[in-house]
Amino acid sequence: MEGVLILNKPAGMTSHDCVYRMRKYARTKKVGHTGTLDPEVTGVLPICIGRATKIVDLLTADNKVYEGKVTLGISTTTEDQTGEIVDKKAIDKSISYDDIAQVFNELTGTIEQIPPMYSAVKVNGKKLYEYARKGIEVERPSRQVTIHSFEILDNFDELPLGETVTFSFRVHASKGTYVRTLAVMVGEKLGYPAHMSQLTRIKSGEFSIEQSITLQEAEQLSENGMLQEKLISIEDALFYLPKWHLHGTLQSKVKNGAVLSVPAQFEHIEEDQPLQMLDEAGNLLALYIKHPTKPGLLKPLKVLRNN
Repeated sequence: MEGVLILNKPAGMTSHDCVYRMRKYARTKKVGHTGTLDPEVTGVLPICIGRATKIVDLLTADNKVYEGKVTLGISTTTEDQTGEIVDKKAIDKSISYDDIAQVFNELTGTIEQIPPMYSAVKVNGKKLYEYARKGIEVERPSRQVTIHSFEILDNFDELPLGETVTFSFRVHASKGTYVRTLAVMVGEKLGYPAHMSQLTRIKSGEFSIEQSITLQEAEQLSENGMLQEKLISIEDALFYLPKWHLHGTLQSKVKNGAVLSVPAQFEHIEEDQPLQMLDEAGNLLALYIKHPTKPGLLKPLKVLRNN
């Protein structure tokens, strides 16, 4: 069994928990995911099975789309609904739709974020959440991320007053963006403590939630011997990469990882742009890139089928 399964990850499970379950359903240890989701976050989690584990790094999408909720009035240690409350402030002034739209506009484009203490970012060789669990606060390096679009999903003129108030959003963000931190930043600009109270990833690269199945569905398909039918082939998963259809002895050379001359039709590709090497039947044999030190040559990046 091989290919990419688009899983709709449930809340309450780590990404590794999902991989563990899929190893049982696919009956192979060769299973990996393409980008961690926090346990309480649901949605698109591409799972690579069999030979597809060799392309995990190529499917770790640069851009992702999320839908979620911001709750104003309370901030937490983890910046989401799972943490302990650290600050409270009742919503005591009018906040209009336009006020929030303005804040969203200010947070669109390239912005600076400081990763939350409860995250896997490493400082001095330790993950931040390891410090956080011991109650240790450490200085965290800021990072630049890109918010491509940020929009309100609810219809209202003004938010109601009260202890807390919640509204929904959709954000299209670059890899490395902490949406939890984005929710906190929204609150800061509106003058209130805030946290992300719900989040679903609806798109990861080219994979969308409409393509996804649940773990329960994966289990049922496995029992019926139909799981392979739900997998996206390696070739289709890498559809965005240029293809070279090989004939004759070139197929054997590629399977052996031989260095090849760059054909004229691929001279224009970027230095680090992988090139799909396919056999006559359209099966992916290997991925090649331009040789970094030998102009005019291609070298293997990954060989998926060898002699």
